Amino acid sequence: MKIEHFAIYVKDLEKTKDFYVKYFNADAGKIYNNKNTGFKSYFLSFQSGARLEIMNKSDLRPNIMGEHFGYAHLAISLGSEEEVNRLTAKLEKDGHKILKAPRRTGDGYYESVVSDPDGNLIELTK
Repeated sequence: MKIEHFAIYVKDLEKTKDFYVKYFNADAGKIYNNKNTGFKSYFLSFQSGARLEIMNKSDLRPNIMGEHFGYAHLAISLGSEEEVNRLTAKLEKDGHKILKAPRRTGDGYYESVVSDPDGNLIELTK
């Protein structure tokens, strides 16, 4: 058994797709557009085989950000501390908010925390 994919709703589908393609080398499939419901989505495939579905629906209302029940973060393993440092610095240079600088956590992870264009948290791990 394996998780087939993870899905999140986003405000700006194209901006979010471009973010994951640029910084995480995701391969974006063709856009799905259901004109009857206003639903659109992309499947983003990563080199590991993991997939993320980013979705938008015209009648969705904004969610209150912060701690809440449900989705907390997406963790992406980059393979080394050097790669965590490099990508964190690149994201910061490109104007993305770094929520937690690279560090070793109490449970032994080496990670930083950034957000995607919609504020969804991403842990960049070793």
